[in-house]
Amino acid sequence: MNDIVLETRGLLKRFGGITPTNEVSIQVEKGARRALIGPNGAGKTTLINLLTGVLEPTAGSIWLDGVDITRLAPHQRVRRGIVRTFQINQLFNALTPLQSLALSVSAQLGIGGRWWRRLGADPRVAPVCDTLLRQFHLDDVADQPVQHLAYGKRRLLEIATALACAPRVLLLDEPVAGVPEGERQEIFEIINALPAEVSVLLIEHDMDLVFNFAKSVTVLVNGAVFAEGDVQSISNDPRVKAVYLGEAVHG
Repeated sequence: MNDIVLETRGLLKRFGGITPTNEVSIQVEKGARRALIGPNGAGKTTLINLLTGVLEPTAGSIWLDGVDITRLAPHQRVRRGIVRTFQINQLFNALTPLQSLALSVSAQLGIGGRWWRRLGADPRVAPVCDTLLRQFHLDDVADQPVQHLAYGKRRLLEIATALACAPRVLLLDEPVAGVPEGERQEIFEIINALPAEVSVLLIEHDMDLVFNFAKSVTVLVNGAVFAEGDVQSISNDPRVKAVYLGEAVHG
């Protein structure tokens, strides 16, 4: 049985003379807890944009469950199970958490286009929303407009909305970016409690989150895979430390 859920093969992206993604080949196993780290400009966000179809690769391919999805549109990839969050949240400020989740659940069930029906009227929607609201500690603010939520709660809602899409692979782009220190622990705990069957690829600069969450780490430098391994080996790798300290890399 093949346990590889997401794979890139020689993925390359060029913008003129700039190569932000340079022959990247990675494999993400089913249920993985993988962190993608690297200094600013390493190509992390470009790689995520390639995985989600926002950008088309110059060369190489992307595979999901053994199927080549390199040319699929972003919405088709979501339907197949690749879902992302963003470094800056993409929520609708006027909606409540309950309404936001109902939209995502309805879309996942294929009933999002039935505009003439009251949101959440389908009996399959409410139970999923209730579960997500509890799971992400949003039940006490379920009916408050998003614009009034604490920033940490908004980050939690974005992850909950992504999970409502029933992802096979969840791409978390700096989930604690901009979150006050006092609200981060709640996000750490909930990310750690994500369903085991969902493979998670985490982009993050907060090393506390990376080393508490990830089981394996991929380090990007100048658009290429610089190092890969378990958390212990990466955290002790002098070459990786040198990259983060801005020192010369030897060997």
